Amino acid sequence: MKAIKLLPLVLLFLVASCSSVRVTSDYDTTTDFSKYKTFAFYKKGIDKVEISDLDKRRILKAIESEMLAKGFTKSESPDVLVNIFTKSRQKVDIYENNNFYMGWHPWYYGPNFGMRISKYTEGTLFVDLIDAQKKELAWQGIGSGGLTTTGNVAKKEERIKEFVAQIMENYPPAL
Repeated sequence: MKAIKLLPLVLLFLVASCSSVRVTSDYDTTTDFSKYKTFAFYKKGIDKVEISDLDKRRILKAIESEMLAKGFTKSESPDVLVNIFTKSRQKVDIYENNNFYMGWHPWYYGPNFGMRISKYTEGTLFVDLIDAQKKELAWQGIGSGGLTTTGNVAKKEERIKEFVAQIMENYPPAL
């Protein structure tokens, strides 16, 4: 009975842990980020990213939205070039229930030890801001977390927006 009461709490924890995005950033400490006002996408770099064109467009649209919200304008002669890079990997989590109890199981009645295996895809999105004059990386934001692979396009778009928004929260860096 105790296990049944804890089930909603465990499920909430699992959903929350899969939905969070772990974010970090790095930057050149000698850069004056206040001088950056305009941006463009670095097409040559983005073309090399090995994801579907649909997902690329979703990511770029989300980045553009965040950049515009931060006061940037899109330009043909930008201060910064925005590049992206992605990678993904399959993850397996094993959750054990070491509580011994007598109970019904589909194949037998007796001692029951529980184990749950969860498989998911973890994706990492790198967002690079390159100083257009110097041709040097000025800032990099990285977000990692579980990806939506259910085929639900609305959920996928929402997840991409969440990744980008959380990554871009770290820009500009607090110097």
